[in-house]
Amino acid sequence: MSSYLSRFSFLKPARLAAWGLSMMLGLLLCVASCPVAAQVKAKKDTTIILIADPTVQLQCTQALNDLYNFKFDRAEVQFRALKKDWGWHPLPYFLMGLIEWWKIMPNTKDMSHDNTFLAYMDSTIKVADRLYDDYPSYHTEAAFFLAAAYGFKGRLYSDEERRSWRKAASAGKDALNYLDESKKQQNLSPELLFGDALYNYFSVWVPENYPALKPVLWFFPKGDKALGLKQLNEVSYNAFYTRTEAMVWLMRILNSYEKKQQQALQISEYLYETYPDNPFFHRYYARMLYATGKFADAEPVCKTILARIDSGQLGYEATSGRYAAFFLGQIYEHRRRNEEAKQAYGMCIKYAEQIEATESGYYLYSLIALGEIAEEEGNKAEARRYFKEAQKKAGRKDEAYKDAKRRLKRMEKGD
Repeated sequence: MSSYLSRFSFLKPARLAAWGLSMMLGLLLCVASCPVAAQVKAKKDTTIILIADPTVQLQCTQALNDLYNFKFDRAEVQFRALKKDWGWHPLPYFLMGLIEWWKIMPNTKDMSHDNTFLAYMDSTIKVADRLYDDYPSYHTEAAFFLAAAYGFKGRLYSDEERRSWRKAASAGKDALNYLDESKKQQNLSPELLFGDALYNYFSVWVPENYPALKPVLWFFPKGDKALGLKQLNEVSYNAFYTRTEAMVWLMRILNSYEKKQQQALQISEYLYETYPDNPFFHRYYARMLYATGKFADAEPVCKTILARIDSGQLGYEATSGRYAAFFLGQIYEHRRRNEEAKQAYGMCIKYAEQIEATESGYYLYSLIALGEIAEEEGNKAEARRYFKEAQKKAGRKDEAYKDAKRRLKRMEKGD
């Protein structure tokens, strides 16, 4: 089974590695500060640490469940009620921004939610700035929200679809500054470990994998990758607001960087079962089932994704369809059910074309797989057509290009 799966190198973590690198560049480079927007007056100083207050957590529990389960309208009602009571605090603005963030997550090519998301992060920053400057007892908590808001802005700007490197660098610089402040009193809440965990892990991972960046890191605090993983585990188990976000990072790190796919599978299964209407969790679970060779379990999960796309369920679109269709094609081809495999690969190609992802491995290897099936069935002309199309769409350094070229050469020799 492992040799069968290993043919498809695009499933390895190259894309996530590039995304992790761009995120770290945002943390490590220094550029001018970004402007902020909202005007909100802070109330009198108190000693409440709001993110650790059980009454507020109770008020947010169902809203957070709704948010991660893509019931955005319900979550928004609850967060707006929170804003009425705590409008002087950055928490409600940050949570409203998280709604917009998860509208982006299923398909990062869709930029229609960017402005609203950035406005909420800027509001979070403005309100947190006021608390930080005027109320000393809120320094640590305000610093946490400043680091989080700037960090999320950096993540968006560094996305491969946006590539706003200067803005990402500026946001990352500010996030790192406030991260140092929030680290001073981590005993107040496990939420405060989240940013520290990511910094500890990636500040070591980046120079290990990109040695050219080592000189940049000389000027920053030394990280600890093992500690970062330990902290992410702690946040995943004990935090309230950042628990799910930490689990997402932990799942992706374990899968793509630490080669601990079984652990990543367990997290993906938990996230999918807890939030069954979240398309990102749904497709990641399908991916982990496929990657670990659990084809019997992956098949119905992938079929459900495709059915939800057909029914127009919120958040289910061509990106998830591309994943699910490719995995089904692989499963059916492995079982020698060629007609079903051809149909699935055809769907993958259709979905990839819808989102203009024809450079992706899912698209290219669907073409190669269709060519392979055609060749097995004796239809050499059709096989050549698929291989030539894959070679045409792939970059010359891409493994798919080399694979298609080898197949075409072999067919020429065979003729």
